[in-house]
Amino acid sequence: MKLAIAKEIEAGERRVALVPDAAAKLVKQGVEVLVEAGAGAKSFFSDLAYEEAGARVVADTATLWGEADVVVKIGNLEESEVHQLREGGVFIGFLNPLGNPALVQRLADRKITAFSMEMIPRTSRAQSMDALSSQANVAGYKAVLIAAAALPKYFPMLTTAAGTIRPAKILVMGVGVAGLQAIATARRLGAVVEAFDIRPETKEQVQSLGAKFIDVELKEETVAAGGYAKELSEAAKEHTRQVLTQHVGASDAVIATAQVPGRKAPILVTREMVSQMKPGAVIVDLAAEQGGNCECTEAGKDVEWNGVNVIGPINLPSSMPVHASETYSKNVSALLQLMVKDRELNLNFEDDIIAGACVARDGEISNQRVRDALAAEASVVNSH
Repeated sequence: MKLAIAKEIEAGERRVALVPDAAAKLVKQGVEVLVEAGAGAKSFFSDLAYEEAGARVVADTATLWGEADVVVKIGNLEESEVHQLREGGVFIGFLNPLGNPALVQRLADRKITAFSMEMIPRTSRAQSMDALSSQANVAGYKAVLIAAAALPKYFPMLTTAAGTIRPAKILVMGVGVAGLQAIATARRLGAVVEAFDIRPETKEQVQSLGAKFIDVELKEETVAAGGYAKELSEAAKEHTRQVLTQHVGASDAVIATAQVPGRKAPILVTREMVSQMKPGAVIVDLAAEQGGNCECTEAGKDVEWNGVNVIGPINLPSSMPVHASETYSKNVSALLQLMVKDRELNLNFEDDIIAGACVARDGEISNQRVRDALAAEASVVNSH
């Protein structure tokens, strides 16, 4: 079996799908590992390190993709790369299948067996493969550092000869993996932290990290399949905004992390809320690429709105490429352990993880949610 580590071509992408340590373990299992020349350079893993791990460095992109039985990536799969995949081959990577189902259809048309890391089941057995969590962890940490650097105040309480400086007040919105890491990081930096999530079971997690939980009582189901937050009714959204307005206004920094897979991010911070924040306050919106949790967010830009600095970072995990690559590499390696038997690719679709992560096989989209997303996309196009 030949496995290829492709070089990322998306602008600003600095991560690599498999690091040399992971490549070495696969080589020991009898897998032939090919790595595109320079694939690990931006994450500080040299071609020499891959060669020392037993991988073969391939300079020509077309040769690499053409030879491989399996291609692994981490950044977005570009249109030009779809055509480089060998027909009938296997692809593993982030595919955003619910947000971009047309890409999955193009992979199916080329008879690619495609595995989307976003679709790994959220079960205890699959935890080691949960790439969404590993990358969200990096994003949550980095978001707080961005807020701390942008805020014109200290985070911790300080007692100085000039008097006592009060700690910054930080509000974290959305208590998934990114939100929990943001809470923990802000607390380590000495800030006073409160957090909000529509899922009531997150309250204990917030309190265990030393933060205050903002309790918004909602009379509807707030948890969707897989443990994700469910989209709320308009009435529930309005009630939530009313409760949150005073908390946002009192905050020095807001870290917004709420996202719904395959959909536009929910608006949690309105312009009216931003207008009540103090000049110099900061909002870091991790949902910027999905439209943003804040109405003032512009993806990839820092916007000043009524004296408030609204930051909409894109692909934060890529800004910490060493650990982001290492953790993703472990996720992919754990998945490959289920797929490789006796040096050969052995895809057992009776396995719930393999079946759950697979979005295309045998020339068709194999995941019902992705099929539904494609149908919905087509109906919108036809309506116009």
